[in-house]
Amino acid sequence: MTATHYLRPIAFADSPQGEDGEALRLAGGLVYASRFALIERQDGKITARTRYALPELRAALPGLADPVREQFDNLQRVHAPLQCGERTIRLDQPQVMGILNMTPDSMSDGGAFLDKPDAANAHASAMLEAGAALIDVGGESTRPGAAAVWEGDELKRVIPAIERLAGAGAAISIDTRRPAVMEAALAAGAHIINDVSALRYDPRSTEFAARSGVPVVLMHAPGGGDDLHGDARYGDVVLDVFDWLAARRDAAVTAGIARDKIILDPGIGFGKSVADNLALINALPLFHALGQPLLLGASRKRTIGALSNEAPPHQRLGGSLALAVKGMDAGVQLLRVHDVPETVQALRVWRGLRDAALTDFSQLVD
Repeated sequence: MTATHYLRPIAFADSPQGEDGEALRLAGGLVYASRFALIERQDGKITARTRYALPELRAALPGLADPVREQFDNLQRVHAPLQCGERTIRLDQPQVMGILNMTPDSMSDGGAFLDKPDAANAHASAMLEAGAALIDVGGESTRPGAAAVWEGDELKRVIPAIERLAGAGAAISIDTRRPAVMEAALAAGAHIINDVSALRYDPRSTEFAARSGVPVVLMHAPGGGDDLHGDARYGDVVLDVFDWLAARRDAAVTAGIARDKIILDPGIGFGKSVADNLALINALPLFHALGQPLLLGASRKRTIGALSNEAPPHQRLGGSLALAVKGMDAGVQLLRVHDVPETVQALRVWRGLRDAALTDFSQLVD
């Protein structure tokens, strides 16, 4: 059986001059990798792991397999900005996606905004004013055990909110897995499709997404149908999710979705244990080898509660910020969060540190 290879960044520099220029800029962003692990897997088992400094990797590349050279190119692929109506969202730095749940049963804010347009408007406006680049509107909870929502109810929940946001000139994504909701949301003013089933829930979704021409987020979830958390069996969760996302990316391209319109999400919390989630978050830099922008949705997730004396969702701010900064350090482009002002503040401080490192010429002195 042919071996599968994975090129994972494993060491990082604050700036390229700190490594005398021998650091690779990940995805055109503000994160620089200086060492890499080339992992070989066969029949589901890791058979080799070779570590390289960047000069060593460049020298070895001509003799390595084509997929390794492709992953090396993908790691440094620069992603064009997202154009959302009149708004441009740059992907050369992290951006905050604010969550607007128009649901009665979401894990942390269910019922806070459903049938309360004034409260929803005020919350969305506050997120935008605080620095959210876009707002993700959803009308169906996808927490474990949540009941499926009738399409008509989902439409009633999200379309008025999207229309109000569009009227305010916001960049908007629609969090749905139903093509009729996707179509109505885009008609109402949404710009991005965020599908937690990666276009698997309804076979018509892929065709519609391709025809629409808008950016699409494909998220990993092991289950199908109404239970996205089921069928969770992993040999190596990081490599299995990597392969799954690669397959969904390729299926989307084959179906006519432009490669530069695809965003990938490892699906933190969906059919994954605490250990699985931590492994994926630690391995986030690897997923740049897929060549697509990355979205991290770890805000207020169960893993935070498990690591903090079972803190309830509304008391998980500290953990959410820790995971958001971990995503920034990994070069993730989109951070989907509940707590926008706090995350934006963390992002601005993080960006200040990065900018300072890039202009610290003392690193050039022997």
